[in-house]
Amino acid sequence: MHALALLNQPSRDAPPHAAGAPPFRLVDPDGLHLSVLDLGVTRGDGIFETISAGHGRPQALDAHLRRFAASASALELPIPDSQAWRDAILAVISELGDVPEAFVKTVYTRGIEGDGRPTGWVHGSHSPDLGRVRVDGVRVVTLDRGYRHDVATTSPWLLAGAKTLSYAVNRAVIREARRRDADDVIFVSSDGYILEGPTSTVLLRRGNVLMTPGTGLAILEGTTQGSIFGFAEANGYETGFELSTVEDLHTADAIWLVSSVRHAAPVTALDGVPVAIDRVMTVRINEFLQQRQE
Repeated sequence: MHALALLNQPSRDAPPHAAGAPPFRLVDPDGLHLSVLDLGVTRGDGIFETISAGHGRPQALDAHLRRFAASASALELPIPDSQAWRDAILAVISELGDVPEAFVKTVYTRGIEGDGRPTGWVHGSHSPDLGRVRVDGVRVVTLDRGYRHDVATTSPWLLAGAKTLSYAVNRAVIREARRRDADDVIFVSSDGYILEGPTSTVLLRRGNVLMTPGTGLAILEGTTQGSIFGFAEANGYETGFELSTVEDLHTADAIWLVSSVRHAAPVTALDGVPVAIDRVMTVRINEFLQQRQE
């Protein structure tokens, strides 16, 4: 089951596609809707967010919309109309029905070159069964991302920290992981600091403290990680951000890769070295994420 909404005017700062038409319309998701000249297709010039939903309710929607707007600003796209996007997201989730797990993907591109009207759509689908990866976990390798941890300051034009459609590198590293008999990747800066996964945030436990890589590292703000921190703090854990190295990962009591759809996947091996799984905490985190209503 999947559903699709096309936005008529993704930003109030740009003209609508059809004057006087509603802000969005639900369309046949299997139909033809996107021009081959759209810069999102030809240049990857756009942004996206993936938002989980449970029983017809979006999860961490405000955090996702804030990050969506921040990515748009980084690419100098017209400011997204947050209400139009919110309404389209809710409509698509409603179309998917009252299912335990679903997700929607918001996509916003610069549109056809010279047209002046950005393109926007929301696509939703029922989530695949991810129960096994949440229990059995993932084998991870660390790979050099090729730039320093402070690249956001030294080279802001690289758009590090924006969730763009340019995902060729993120797909390539997963293929490299498979060549190394692993499932996923943790990026490391060229000067040795842990960053993020290609589609996830890194979370580690050291005693009673949950940590994630420090802010200002040109990585995405973790919406799922933010929810987990709130849950952890309410249950007596300390939380924090810090510059961490690969050695810090090897000495951690547990490691997870967390994301909107997969939730918390425990890391079972790091660069071929076994990692202990905190099964109790993993279950508690995933139960919370599946049931949250934010």
